[in-house]
Amino acid sequence: MKVYVMRHGEAGYSASSDSSRPLTPFGEKQCQSVAHWFNEQQITFDLGLASPYVRAQQTYSIIADLVPIKQTETNELLTPSGCAMHVVDNLSILSLTGIHSVLIVSHLPLVGYLVNELCPHVSPPMFSTADVACISLSPNVQGVLEWHHHCV
Repeated sequence: MKVYVMRHGEAGYSASSDSSRPLTPFGEKQCQSVAHWFNEQQITFDLGLASPYVRAQQTYSIIADLVPIKQTETNELLTPSGCAMHVVDNLSILSLTGIHSVLIVSHLPLVGYLVNELCPHVSPPMFSTADVACISLSPNVQGVLEWHHHCV
């Protein structure tokens, strides 16, 4: 299975809570850029998982408007304070169901912790906004970090 771990696009700070912070216009452009890059690479997804936070939902929506994603799910485990081990447990179950590619849209610090949990033998990349890491996951849930795409 391929797991694509993406940090949300740039978000503003004017909001009543952290969970309600929206993307900035620049953040929206970042997400569009990543979606176009996915299309250039011919990357599609069997499943898309997104944090319930506004900026992650907006990021996911922009990607999903431009890139084929067969199934969509909002996942409460994908908040900034989410537990990487629980996400990995869910991925191991998904790998048994015929899912071949998963896009995860989440936040710092979880995106880094998740890469570290899946690929403990490498230092996780620094995730700027809208960055994506691709991990090839074996059936025994051993990951190999294939690449890290930095959104420019």
